[in-house]
Amino acid sequence: MTLPPPDFAPLRTERLTLRPLAPEDAAALHRLVNDWEVAKTLARVPFPYPRELADTWIASTWAQIAAGEAWHLAIIGEENGAEHLVGCIGLTMARDGRTAELGYWLGRRFWGRGMAPEAAARLCRWALANLDIAAIRASALKDNPRSQAVLARIGLRPAGEGVQTFLSRGGQMPVLLFEGGREAITGDAVPVPVAAPAGGLPVLLVAAVALVDADGRVLLARRPEGKPLAGLWEFPGGKVKPGETPEAALIRELKEELDIDVSAACLGPFTFASHAYEKFHLLMPLYLCRRWEGAVRPVEGQALAWVRPQQLGGYAMPPADKPLVAMLRDFL
Repeated sequence: MTLPPPDFAPLRTERLTLRPLAPEDAAALHRLVNDWEVAKTLARVPFPYPRELADTWIASTWAQIAAGEAWHLAIIGEENGAEHLVGCIGLTMARDGRTAELGYWLGRRFWGRGMAPEAAARLCRWALANLDIAAIRASALKDNPRSQAVLARIGLRPAGEGVQTFLSRGGQMPVLLFEGGREAITGDAVPVPVAAPAGGLPVLLVAAVALVDADGRVLLARRPEGKPLAGLWEFPGGKVKPGETPEAALIRELKEELDIDVSAACLGPFTFASHAYEKFHLLMPLYLCRRWEGAVRPVEGQALAWVRPQQLGGYAMPPADKPLVAMLRDFL
């Protein structure tokens, strides 16, 4: 049975497009990877690389995307107004379900143009915002300083040494291991604080709310790609603007983000979080709300989840939100 094309929206950078591989990519893929200088750096690629293997492998990538096991994508560039295959990049979920392994290759004639870190950084940002992973791992041959430099450039840090079997070389080879989490890879921008007391960290005031539905479930929103701490789950809310009360900020944020109308009378102060980040101190009052007008919907395309209080701890959250979970569980 032939699978339908994967339901995966292409990822774009300034110069590149990352999209699912297609059958018509097979010839170009074979031509680029069937090159000793390319194949010798890849653990799972034989050399010579049989032409029919390209077709088989492309079909397998569709099944892996559909199963949520791996995302192997074509790296597409443009030259003289025409699109062409530059190489491939992929992420494979680890058995622990909390990390993913990064791999990539480019055709030799595309080396030295900065395309590898451009593609790798884009895929890693997407993964950390959309997959339930906390870190990305990768490896590079000890004799491949070019790949080591790419991994370091996107924020991965040395994590020891190991050995891997390389099909192209017919045996085990020494590799350097790399790993990085959300902060290292995404380079999250620090929000602008509202006040800066003398001699201390600037203070950022953020208001948040635990929306509780008729079944006693609490709403969590996932921070979308492009925002600091993308991929983490949090209580809806946002930064309190100068001259704005926390209640007014929540009323505004809930309308902008969830398209619901809330009155100040329905916002009950519950507790607060006080957390020191590296460059600012976060102060976040948390409110409870059980009544609002309108149907909750993700206006900004963010993922939403209605969660039982006992299950809140299973969601990866920013450090400031985590202490609030136990309080909500006890109260609700």
